[in-house]
Amino acid sequence: MSTVLPLRAASLVLALSMISAAKAPSPVVTPIPATEITTAADAIAGKVIAWRRDIHEHPELSNREFRTSALVAAHLKSLGLEVRENVAKTGVVGILRGGRPGPVVALRADMDALPVLEATGLPFASKATGEYLGAKVPVAHACGHDAHTAMLMGAAEVLARMKDRIPGTIVFIFQPAEEGAPPGEKGGASLMIEEGVLANPAPSAIFGLHVAPGVPGTIQYRAGGFMAAADKFQVFLKGKQTHGAAPWGGIDIMSLQAAIIQDFNRLAARTVDVTATPTVITTSMVHGGVRHNIIPDTVELGGTLRTFDAAQRRQIKERMEHSVMTLAAAYGAEGRIAFNLGDPYDGSRVTYNDPELARAILPVLEEAAGSGKVDINRPPKTGSEDFSDYQAKIPGVFYNLGASKAGVPESDWVINHAPNFDINEDILPLGVRTHVLTAIRYLERGAVGKGKGS
Repeated sequence: MSTVLPLRAASLVLALSMISAAKAPSPVVTPIPATEITTAADAIAGKVIAWRRDIHEHPELSNREFRTSALVAAHLKSLGLEVRENVAKTGVVGILRGGRPGPVVALRADMDALPVLEATGLPFASKATGEYLGAKVPVAHACGHDAHTAMLMGAAEVLARMKDRIPGTIVFIFQPAEEGAPPGEKGGASLMIEEGVLANPAPSAIFGLHVAPGVPGTIQYRAGGFMAAADKFQVFLKGKQTHGAAPWGGIDIMSLQAAIIQDFNRLAARTVDVTATPTVITTSMVHGGVRHNIIPDTVELGGTLRTFDAAQRRQIKERMEHSVMTLAAAYGAEGRIAFNLGDPYDGSRVTYNDPELARAILPVLEEAAGSGKVDINRPPKTGSEDFSDYQAKIPGVFYNLGASKAGVPESDWVINHAPNFDINEDILPLGVRTHVLTAIRYLERGAVGKGKGS
């Protein structure tokens, strides 16, 4: 008996079923109103402020965010989320699976503080200490990560209450060690990725924010390169010790280090087209000498290189090495330069906002902040962010929230990492809204922004 007709019939049935499925209308997703999200964010503003102040008063250094991560994990569990703890040492991942099928999107906040003595005078100012480079140091949230953590906790609560209407999955990433893991340790976004934060479920896009000096309630970002790649450098010089009254009796590496610093400044200002790709070389440490009348035999310099282009990053490193070697030889000394010693990830990449995704979320951020409050043409920033590691894997957008005090002139805005850095707590509900809306609208529209970061 022939089997040809039954097989053909089965193939036809399969083909018709596929055609029928293709013609079936996609389920209609009714957008969750921005007014509802605003109301929900405002309703928990008191909670977000309380979390922020609690975290601010109890800051923890990179890879030591034990108390903070416990607070975050307990909150996410109370919302019914799937929770993974101890990711990349102290990181926490929460997974919210919506009531409808759809894409996966990620939201990220960083949790670590800095070795800074706080000088804000706040009633909840930090009195904490920690260990940094083997020494006891004061610890403070001088960068705003306390606000980042609190805002994402608030966004998780708002989104959890809308779970049944969410068309997809949201991954909440609470990351340790954005400021850099201690020497000899791994940490930060790269270790989060190594330990599977972008897998199971795998987000197709990621969004993040940072509080920054600016008019409160405004948002700033740009498509393409937004924040710089960062490389730490160290220069090691060896000469011949001599009396300060007789420099000709040795090799004056104090003069050599000054020449190197000046030549680094020349490289940044005179060998790079600064109108196309900004470059910053800052020498911020000089260690050498023990007495006013002795020229030492060794000196070490340290600093940071900031660039916005991969080829330029390589070229400027080569020029810096050439400068050190050439000048050292001219002085009769020995010299070498090293980049990112002790860093298993070899510095930070450019924070690259996927252009298609950056344009797609502009109206979403305007929904959150209001018309005229969002600037997508912000000039590049020479600060760095390891959010760039996520963007190297999936499209992402990173933006700033203006968080200066109301009525304070721009000349008096306090920059991140300063001992008196503080935020305007009135912007916390805005951060909650931007997190919620960027995730919701991305899922509702079915994963816009398919481009690849760089």
